[in-house]
Amino acid sequence: MVACSKRPGAWDEVVDTSDTDTVFVNRLQVNVNIGPDCWSKARPQPAEISVFLHLYPAFLDLAGDTDDVLDSVHYGHLAKAISTLVDARTVPWAGAEGLADAVTEEAFALAGDACAEVRVVVELPKMILLAAGFSVDVTTTAAAAAPDGGETRSRSKKVEVKVKDLVLATIIGVNPPEREAKQRVITNLVFYEEGEDERFARILGSLNRHEQSQEGPVDYPQLVKDLSKDIEESSHLTLEKFVRDVARKACLHERVAGVHAITVRAQKPSAISFAHSSGVEVTRTRASFLGSPPAA
Repeated sequence: MVACSKRPGAWDEVVDTSDTDTVFVNRLQVNVNIGPDCWSKARPQPAEISVFLHLYPAFLDLAGDTDDVLDSVHYGHLAKAISTLVDARTVPWAGAEGLADAVTEEAFALAGDACAEVRVVVELPKMILLAAGFSVDVTTTAAAAAPDGGETRSRSKKVEVKVKDLVLATIIGVNPPEREAKQRVITNLVFYEEGEDERFARILGSLNRHEQSQEGPVDYPQLVKDLSKDIEESSHLTLEKFVRDVARKACLHERVAGVHAITVRAQKPSAISFAHSSGVEVTRTRASFLGSPPAA
């Protein structure tokens, strides 16, 4: 039995007490051209790449016994492979996810059969104006033979896109002074992209309804620009209404058909004198807003 716990919030880690083996390179600094930056110019920008090789349980026991790095997956070789991959690129990557996919391939090639799953996080600190960070988090499982010895199971991929600490000014609060002056609200967003099964079901549903299915990558910088404008022009009494409205606008944006769900966390730094902030967080699926009228 696996014992694990999770603290509230999409930014907190799952604590797993089962046997796990991981080799990783954390925040390798590179310059990459993944298309337009925060000033809409396609040019190299600073990035940090983190790679986590989730190995099969007990794989590292041999290296733990022999004390020989050759019995492990060499993280030095992993870092060099990533740097070589980035340095050799002469054309822009197909976005941050395209870069993450290429790094994933390098990681699987290096780890071989030892690796059950590869997680790659591409952080772009200069991607979004007024935000502390933007990251694309891609987890890919290894292909594996079916339990019955049948056809090999293909890889599966999970993608999360995070916008960290977007600081904007808006009218929010119930007290008279709060209705007269804007105050800072720190907003964090996590977009959960749909998997292959969800994408297939959406496309099939659109065909059955004789509708045109939206395809193509989500333009997250433009989405955040649109949300930022809406936030700065909005007026709310409560953070509860604020986060629900942001979630609705994000899920119903014209280019987010590939997003399955979103988490919105909003914090007011000035609400409580002796606390860093007070806040509210909600997670909503895109389906929960489809077909429902906007809240009054």
